[in-house]
Amino acid sequence: MMKLPRACRGVRPPARLAVLIGVAIACCVANEPARAQSQTPAQTPAVAAAPFVSDRLSVQVVGQGPDVILIPGLASSREVWRATADRLKATHRVHLVQLAGFAGEAWTHGDGAFVQPEVEELARYIREAGLNRPAVIGHSMGGLSGLLLAQQQPGLVGRVMTVDSLPFYSALFGPTATAESARPFADQAAAMILGADEAAFRTQQEATSKALSRTPEEQRRIVAWSMASDRHAVASAMKDVMTTDARPGLAAMTTPVTALYAADADGGAPAAMAYAMWGREYAALPGVTLIRVDGSRHFIMADQPARFAELVDAFLAR
Repeated sequence: MMKLPRACRGVRPPARLAVLIGVAIACCVANEPARAQSQTPAQTPAVAAAPFVSDRLSVQVVGQGPDVILIPGLASSREVWRATADRLKATHRVHLVQLAGFAGEAWTHGDGAFVQPEVEELARYIREAGLNRPAVIGHSMGGLSGLLLAQQQPGLVGRVMTVDSLPFYSALFGPTATAESARPFADQAAAMILGADEAAFRTQQEATSKALSRTPEEQRRIVAWSMASDRHAVASAMKDVMTTDARPGLAAMTTPVTALYAADADGGAPAAMAYAMWGREYAALPGVTLIRVDGSRHFIMADQPARFAELVDAFLAR
């Protein structure tokens, strides 16, 4: 497991999430970019739109019905959502996002910004595909992206579900943490990601995967996905996640938000700690629905698939 930067060792964020600081969560196969189709609000087929072309993300579309966008997390593949998409496609049009630089997807931006350009491209995709206020579900960094998208473009998003995602990741270091105070730690975390050789990086991912999921199959996917990701993309994304604070925009949000969070007495975050953390960090968001999922680590969709499916269905039915 990758060690925390030395300056961080005096703080104790939950082990389930703190291990993310020096490592990538990751991704698998890159899928061919989908060709988005424009439809009327009644979901009747219309003239096909031009293919969406972006150097920040690609989108695969399956199914028909109300639109749902699924955003993976840091270094994760769209395949993390495959079971969800396969289940929803009979009743929904599902847009599976793949972020550039992860899972073998090309990355052309060096050490430049990651999160904000990706959020802007998500907004462009919604406009160009002609989507009518889609539901957005995001895991980890994908949840942060969904929050930022709803804050910056409230007219584009119908509702948001975040999956084990805080509005400010570095709040794990304590309630007084700020984006500025987290910046040196973010730089150190990025340097560790870039500096590890292939063997050391794999060892880090193997250790980290066990903290991120209870499920052996998912642990193996996490490792495989990580090794296929561009390190510069992962490091840039990590720095952005650690220094992006969406909390100041929570109070003004009008988009309905459901926030799922994991608790696991056997190796994950204790329920009381998770409850306190998510309650504190989402306190300013009017009407937020906070739901704890027990017996799960970070990858709730893999560790508690039946419960996760039930919660997604309830979210989409509102």
